[in-house]
Amino acid sequence: MLIIGIAGGTGSGKTTVVNKIITSLPPGEVAVLPQDSYYKDSSHVPVEERSKINFDEPAAIEWSLLVKHLRELKEGRTVEMPTYSYLTCTRQEETVTVAPREVVIVEGILVLTDPVLRDMMDVKVFVDADADDRLIRVIARDCVERGRTPMMVLNRYQDVLKPMHEMYIEPSKRFADLIVPQGGSNVVAIQLLTDYIESRLRRPNI
Repeated sequence: MLIIGIAGGTGSGKTTVVNKIITSLPPGEVAVLPQDSYYKDSSHVPVEERSKINFDEPAAIEWSLLVKHLRELKEGRTVEMPTYSYLTCTRQEETVTVAPREVVIVEGILVLTDPVLRDMMDVKVFVDADADDRLIRVIARDCVERGRTPMMVLNRYQDVLKPMHEMYIEPSKRFADLIVPQGGSNVVAIQLLTDYIESRLRRPNI
């Protein structure tokens, strides 16, 4: 099993990179564990307080469960991945069954910040993108998918996203084996990454 960590700022193009890797490999060879699925449950927090939760710091993630699931997959066992609702800020009753695959991608803004998780990765990738480009993508995404207004997104960017990016996400770049500038539009870097993955799969003992 090849474990790949893909990090980068919010709106940097991580999902695009992940999708291009998946489509470049034979069907069924890749499993994805999104960091966002492992947000700690906030159902005990009053509804009016949930909007104030900082989702961009490592303390928001249940790293122990993510590491446990990754270890179980490595041991050949199927796991039940949690699901999380951004609209209610709570973990859902539904889970997603994830079976072991040749390639497991752990994707999220903070996945290179946790040392235990980082040590389990065979390849560590940081998807880089200009701050303005990231902000534009975040506004478009959050307004459509997470029920926020443009002003809400801009306020959150100033108060949370930008300082957390500078404090946690950007410094984690130094742990990356490969930095992908220009986000998901960097065809050359993504091709180099997929070529490397394919070479590792052909030589599983290396």
